[in-house]
Amino acid sequence: MLPRDPCGEGYHGARQGESSMDGDPTYEDRTLGRSYRDANDMVNDYLKRFGESVGVALDPLDEDGYTDVRRGSATVGINVLEEHGILLFLSRIMDVPKEGRDGFYRRLLELNFLVTSDAAFAIDKDKDAVYLRALRRLSGLDFEEFEDLLHTMATVADEWDDRLAELFPDE
Repeated sequence: MLPRDPCGEGYHGARQGESSMDGDPTYEDRTLGRSYRDANDMVNDYLKRFGESVGVALDPLDEDGYTDVRRGSATVGINVLEEHGILLFLSRIMDVPKEGRDGFYRRLLELNFLVTSDAAFAIDKDKDAVYLRALRRLSGLDFEEFEDLLHTMATVADEWDDRLAELFPDE
């Protein structure tokens, strides 16, 4: 299965996930000592806990391991790619502007240095679109890291989808 972005189209890539000694991935929250049947159960629990902490009911993962979360003008897609051992967060920011691309690319790289924290801007060459993305190994992912990644993605995407569109309007 391929991950989906919030616009509903697939992506390629990822590497094989980490495993325990017997070859099966380990899905547990070390802080609470809670073990999960699979990655989807773990991420659904983390989504529920995150939603409770911010006072919003979040949709669980669908049968393909996808859901999305909205904050302001941003939508963050959450993809569980269990066969690859990866959790992928994606948020579409904007189309790559037709003019001033060198300055635009430089600005994205400058923002990637510190502003985006654990996330990074990336270009989808097939769609000519900018995404904010973060990925993590599922095995060993605890709630605090999930919470931090989701909060970072939502905050950065919500701020920079508008700011980049203002700085680099597509005319």
